[in-house]
Amino acid sequence: MAHPKISPTGRERTFGDDELIVSKTDLRGAITYANDVFCRVSGYAEAELLGQPHNLIRHPDMPACVFQVLWDTLHAGQEIFAYVVNQARNGDHYWVFAHVTCSRDPAGNVVGYHSNRRVPYADALPKVQALYAELRAIERSHPDRRAGMQAARAVLDERLQRLGISYSQFVFSLSEHTRLGAAA
Repeated sequence: MAHPKISPTGRERTFGDDELIVSKTDLRGAITYANDVFCRVSGYAEAELLGQPHNLIRHPDMPACVFQVLWDTLHAGQEIFAYVVNQARNGDHYWVFAHVTCSRDPAGNVVGYHSNRRVPYADALPKVQALYAELRAIERSHPDRRAGMQAARAVLDERLQRLGISYSQFVFSLSEHTRLGAAA
């Protein structure tokens, strides 16, 4: 199913602190499961989501290099946490604090991916938004999309290396709530 390119509206959608957006994908990132919260917040019916690439909800302000980090981490068999801005069917946006893991069969082989997304921590969002704006500016400054993504990834990797932490650790360092939770 081809979906037309939707322009961002600038309006933000929210969901409850007690709700989880849940989805599962196959190895290529095609959606195999979407819970009711995902459908409601994204504005898509379940039938419209199933079989579609998860990047259907990618917001144009989300840096491609962060998704590269996500996929590299998953392909290494590790879990990842990330702040993500998604785009609903009508162009509205919504921020999530995502936890993405590999789904495995009984033999331990990766057969897909599972993502739980929560309401993001408000104190982290300004920091995330500033970082993502910087990374997108780097990406957009290159005429070649791949070169822009690699340049932004190099900046992100250098920053993480300088801090001596992984991307997930960096994400947890952005909020007082997750810093306290991670230390407990």
